[in-house]
Amino acid sequence: MSERPSRAGAVRLVRTSAAVVVLCALPFYLDAFWLRIGLFSMAAAIGAVGLGLLSGTAGQLSLGHAFFLAVGAYGYVWLAGEPGPGLPTAVAAVLAVLLAGAAGGLFSPVAGRVRGVYLGVATLALVFLGHHVLLTADSVTGGFNGRSVPPLELGGFSFSAASELTLLGVPFGAEERLWYLGIALFALTWFTARGLLRGRPGRALAALRDSETAAAVMGVNVARHRSAAFVVSSMYAGLAGVLLALSFRRVVPDYFGLVLSVDYLAMIVIGGLGSVAGATAGAVFVTALPLLMTRYADQLPLVAAPGTTDGTVGPTEAARYLYGAAIVLILLFAPDGLHGLVRRLRARLRPHLPRCRAAPPPAGTASASPPPTSTARAKEPTP
Repeated sequence: MSERPSRAGAVRLVRTSAAVVVLCALPFYLDAFWLRIGLFSMAAAIGAVGLGLLSGTAGQLSLGHAFFLAVGAYGYVWLAGEPGPGLPTAVAAVLAVLLAGAAGGLFSPVAGRVRGVYLGVATLALVFLGHHVLLTADSVTGGFNGRSVPPLELGGFSFSAASELTLLGVPFGAEERLWYLGIALFALTWFTARGLLRGRPGRALAALRDSETAAAVMGVNVARHRSAAFVVSSMYAGLAGVLLALSFRRVVPDYFGLVLSVDYLAMIVIGGLGSVAGATAGAVFVTALPLLMTRYADQLPLVAAPGTTDGTVGPTEAARYLYGAAIVLILLFAPDGLHGLVRRLRARLRPHLPRCRAAPPPAGTASASPPPTSTARAKEPTP
């Protein structure tokens, strides 16, 4: 019995190590297009994990996730750029995440007392208010045209193509350098979120989602935990906004609209509410699908190439139709999302997987008495 958990831990460690090695090797083989898809997906996964903690675990509906992404992105641009304080970019990135958390803290009294559709409407107001501020505060945001993003520098190393860098004969530009930054930030998000879910805060938030009355009886401070969930989710969104700004290299107000908030809701619904792995899978699906359809639009039926005006469906609209259909199918046939679907498939396949047999006893030794016939059964053939 003691060997089984250790074996499972060893398998998990090997699987995680293999995934890290593969991710670190990809910049040596993929071109810039695929690396951009990976960067956008990692940034979306960070934000989706935060929204999953808020909506999937704590049960709080939020339509204002785009607002906190904008706070992180524009906070970094203003703190590190000109006009602005011109702080070191690493300090500006940390302060931008804290600024997004502070914005969530200012809204947390509302989140602590309002729930359900009413909280969704309240957070929806943040998106419209934030978009108006981004368009009118020209000195900070650059107005309609936005602002260019200062490249991040850590210890004299720049995450841009300004300086030449070649590793193993492969030139490393901005995408290759930002790839490793994205892996580090996503790993930080993954482990901190899983730690929260498996610890007392995660159990308290799950209790709030199931029944506030029962959670209060067990000693959970309802308003404080709901407010804290909103602040943590806002900080994850701010971190995602910083990585998105570095990947885009220019931020514009129109990107941080209501459509972006709906996209994030689609990510956590498709991936599975309350699951870090599910939020990641949903983020990759929703982010990569329109980019892939834009690139291969000329090879897809019923999809027009970008820029054409012949009345056919564009790749972005077609991608939204597809993951809208995916949401409907998941709600009907797999309410726990892709993560729950994979978990059920594993449970079905586990009885058919080969198992290790015990070593036969040495020759000449007495064998143990056979088990009672009532507990023995014939081994079923593998289909």
